[in-house]
Amino acid sequence: MNQDELLKLENQLCFSIYACSREITNLYRPLLNELGITYPQYLVLMVLWEKQTCTIKEIGEILYLDSGTLTPMLKRMEDSGLVNRQRSKSDERMVFVELTEAGQELKKKAICIPETCIPHFSLSNEQYTQLLLQMNQLTQNLQMKTKSLK
Repeated sequence: MNQDELLKLENQLCFSIYACSREITNLYRPLLNELGITYPQYLVLMVLWEKQTCTIKEIGEILYLDSGTLTPMLKRMEDSGLVNRQRSKSDERMVFVELTEAGQELKKKAICIPETCIPHFSLSNEQYTQLLLQMNQLTQNLQMKTKSLK
């Protein structure tokens, strides 16, 4: 690619991923609204549905979010009865997050979300799996690179 082509928006992987992410979030939004949650809250719930209990730090590492973003969101989730936060007795810097019964029950309603959204991607199972693997690999590559720059 020549220098003139390098700065064209259509040639930017970062923009393509950004635009795709926005479109996927827009696809999910009406379904999440029915459940009374936002997309970031849905991500937190998926982590907790899988792991049951995590520290805020662990959730942040999994979702690539800092505690300044997570803490107010988790407070809102606690206020709405989806999670409980509990400070560790042995280390007050650690805060554990666990699902409430209402948070567990929401999982039954949320199963419709991937079932509804995935067909809109118009990808075969093989294409979906391959794209997911490529995106995960790209994320890992970039994470290693950004850690080495610090």
